[in-house]
Amino acid sequence: MTVEQLYQKLCSPDFKDTVNGDIFYNFFIYRYNAREEYKMRAEIQDICSKIIRPNHNVDVLAIDLFDTFCDYLDHTEFGKKHPSYLQYLLNKEQQGEKMVEGVTRSLTSVANSDEFLQYLHQLIMDHIIKDDGNVRPYVFLYGIGEIFPYMRVSSLLNRYEKYNSSSEYKIIIFYPGDHTGNTFKLFGLLNDEHTYRAVDLINE
Repeated sequence: MTVEQLYQKLCSPDFKDTVNGDIFYNFFIYRYNAREEYKMRAEIQDICSKIIRPNHNVDVLAIDLFDTFCDYLDHTEFGKKHPSYLQYLLNKEQQGEKMVEGVTRSLTSVANSDEFLQYLHQLIMDHIIKDDGNVRPYVFLYGIGEIFPYMRVSSLLNRYEKYNSSSEYKIIIFYPGDHTGNTFKLFGLLNDEHTYRAVDLINE
């Protein structure tokens, strides 16, 4: 599926219907070559710009997972002395190689925490409930390569399930990797297990 074909699918009335299809799993993965990351980011913005036009009136929420994660950390306090958990971890990392492993563990823990997933879910719901005449059937998630290794798509799909409102929106994950059987491979190398909950759009 080309980017243009993806755009046409997103514009189709059947696909825009959020209750059309599997009512439990509303995740869809669009795969692309990791070497085309910056080109794909431009394509994502182009889709968002075109699909909001009056003939479609579709307002897409496009979330860069890594930027959103950093923003969450920056606005999260750590103890009484550190108003920004992000800045605290950056300072720790700069103290030397011995600190890097601990910082990585902390980032991984926060990225997979209920608190961060609730934050992500609230961003989505704040977008979905807007009432301005536009329809909002889609949420785009990208930045998958940047947020690795702190979060994997398989972990996101599993942990987000309890917050998911599958009849209200469809989540399109832009994934820099390949697909073999029920397994997606980030960058074509690293297995993301248990991603059977997502529909591979390339084969649609």
